[in-house]
Amino acid sequence: MAKLARFQSENGPHVGRIEGDSVVPLNLPIAGMTMLQQLLAHPDLPQLANELPASGPAIPLASCILLPPIDLQEVWAAGVTYKRSQTARMEESETAASCYDRVYRSPRPELFFKATPHRVSGTNEALRIRKDATWNVPEPELALVISPDQRLVGFTIGNDMSSRDIEGDNPLYLPQAKCYNQCCGLGPWISLIDEMPERNAITIELQITRSGSVIYSGNTSVAEMARTFEDLIGWLCRDNSFPNGAFLLTGTGIVPDTPFTLQPADQVDIKIAGIGTLTNTVVQG
Repeated sequence: MAKLARFQSENGPHVGRIEGDSVVPLNLPIAGMTMLQQLLAHPDLPQLANELPASGPAIPLASCILLPPIDLQEVWAAGVTYKRSQTARMEESETAASCYDRVYRSPRPELFFKATPHRVSGTNEALRIRKDATWNVPEPELALVISPDQRLVGFTIGNDMSSRDIEGDNPLYLPQAKCYNQCCGLGPWISLIDEMPERNAITIELQITRSGSVIYSGNTSVAEMARTFEDLIGWLCRDNSFPNGAFLLTGTGIVPDTPFTLQPADQVDIKIAGIGTLTNTVVQG
């Protein structure tokens, strides 16, 4: 089975297969491809991902510059899919508390546009907190990788950065609280479906480090989700198309207690079973 990465080569972005502690560059042109999204769209993805020959020697991960595993796809997100998220959102805004409670229980999920590729950071890259926000948190999430024909083909780690004070001031400010430069982390690579544990065994861990000390840690499990992957994909793709494929962040079950807020230079590590660890540093302005 395969884990697929984008990395920086001497000739620009390249696609590779993770093998142990190395990245094996893949010969995509032999299959008539040049981009990761083309490989992800292939009907025989698992077989092709494992059988594509190398285009060069393996590169140690320690010396490889990994890029976010996204080409031209859109990034969307689901909200209030965990009980903890429902509670946190209701804490943000008394006026919107009943709205968040209803969406948690409603058949229709909350779905919102999160990022275009240029707003996405990969592992070991910076994520941003808005200069006009005072209450900012990471949101560690399992991200679904969806093909253009709306199949779930893999998973990666997502960080749905959020400005809680902006959204709490008025729920209609959600796009400003969620979508801005360097607002989304994806990576470190994509794990195809067969690489993953059983769904209810997929654990998610968050650790935030400041000045060398861990200031927050938390964990949850996909078993705590109130919705299924298929339900979320079905709603996202209802009367909607994704010619380049899409990523769908599935919501967070880990929210630091009020009044915790991120600060510049914080390090955020998100670990998800079956994938690995997404590491980002925080910048502002």
